[in-house]
Amino acid sequence: MAPTKFRDIDVIAPSFKKRYSGVTSTVIRLVPIQARDIAITATSPLLPEEVPNVPPSALVTMPRSGPSGPRVWHARRNVEMVAGLALKYILGKRLRLLFTSAAQRRHTGFTRWLIRRMDHVIATSGKSASYLEREATVIRHGVDCELFQPVADKASLRAALDLPTDGLLVGCFGRIRHQKGNDLFVQAMIKVCKTRPDVRALMMGRATADNAEFLQDLKDKVTAAGLDSQILFRDEVPVEDVPRHFQALDLYVAPQRWEGFGLTPLEAMSCGVPAVATKVGAFEELVVPDETGTLCEIEDLDKITADIADCLSDAARLAQMSENSRKHVLENFRLEGEAAAIIAIYRDLLSR
Repeated sequence: MAPTKFRDIDVIAPSFKKRYSGVTSTVIRLVPIQARDIAITATSPLLPEEVPNVPPSALVTMPRSGPSGPRVWHARRNVEMVAGLALKYILGKRLRLLFTSAAQRRHTGFTRWLIRRMDHVIATSGKSASYLEREATVIRHGVDCELFQPVADKASLRAALDLPTDGLLVGCFGRIRHQKGNDLFVQAMIKVCKTRPDVRALMMGRATADNAEFLQDLKDKVTAAGLDSQILFRDEVPVEDVPRHFQALDLYVAPQRWEGFGLTPLEAMSCGVPAVATKVGAFEELVVPDETGTLCEIEDLDKITADIADCLSDAARLAQMSENSRKHVLENFRLEGEAAAIIAIYRDLLSR
């Protein structure tokens, strides 16, 4: 689905990376919802058909102004801030420049220079905002609570996904690399599974070529522990199958060493799955300790392991955390709330 006339568009959300990423996911989730209330399009090399999109090549020849004056250019990466500046100051397009920052570290000098030239800045968490050297509006990511929702019959769902139908299932999803803490997950689950034959673990995600050896080492550790039937590895699945895998879990583990925001604990909790997470990204702003999961220090393997074991040891407590998790996301992290908060920024910029 694409706008028929670029001149009718008030907001442009670029996503220039061809490979699927967190920014791509954000654009895919938000733009179709926002398009119900404001004239917005993505501009990306490749997006699903349901996302309003125009090819980046059309930006050069697009009309100088939108239907009511300047358009909003909503960048989420450096390259997109650069493109916005080029369109505005070199090609003469009338733009209000907006940037969303998820970074949890001090920005480079170049990034700080770019940010100073934006008309407004959004931070995805309070922690992200603390690294900005200017005022920012904090708008946390939300989740599609209709797509990510609990299922009544997990056994049937697991059978359909070719997963073990018995026992408890613990998951860790996303890119497989050192910063994501996949090795911490595997080491923790080896310890848990050795004492709990009813527990299964699923690590799912894609490893790039430079992380193939890292992934193979994890598989070798599981084999050496004699736990191939309990600790399972699955490659990245199509985007439309991701919610079903969250729904199949009893507990989610987010053991990251570094993260920008980190949406997976929210997606899990929206499915009624408590999360054991490290104190990185926005996790401290998402997970409520002892209510929707637990929080651990970075690299604290002993606590990650103990928290997983504790959560799985008490069925009544796990069920209560599951109920709390779903309620917490419904009340605080709906995708529609995120979309509306961003639209309010768009309207303010358009009215200037």
